[in-house]
Amino acid sequence: MDGRHVVVADAAGEHRLWLRDSQPGRPLAAVIPLDKDFITRIASLLRFHRRLLGRAAGPLPRGWPLTAYRLARLDLMLRALDLRDEGATYREIATALGRDDAARLSASDWKMSASRSFVVRLVRDGIAMMNGDYRKLLRIR
Repeated sequence: MDGRHVVVADAAGEHRLWLRDSQPGRPLAAVIPLDKDFITRIASLLRFHRRLLGRAAGPLPRGWPLTAYRLARLDLMLRALDLRDEGATYREIATALGRDDAARLSASDWKMSASRSFVVRLVRDGIAMMNGDYRKLLRIR
């Protein structure tokens, strides 16, 4: 596809654009698909429009900046997925992620443990993210 990707700096959060016609001086138009990301796209467009008018774009919409908890979980998810891809068992992953009970539980206790369930969910969610669910991170919650 022809065009140009542009990043417009803004203290409250940068604006990322794809310009179909990259010749300077041409009028801009926005095309917003009517899909599940419509509200997110409109919020982003309104922020950019305010910036074009010389006003403050305003803060990012609530739900866009990832919380510390969410960032930590995403980090664990990626680490768990990497370990699983390298052939680690769920128990080995749990131990590597600091779940101290994983190493000392009997096989039957491990099968029913919260640590095992936690790691299985991390790997499952990591696989889903890898297969396209990462786009959900961009949606307004």
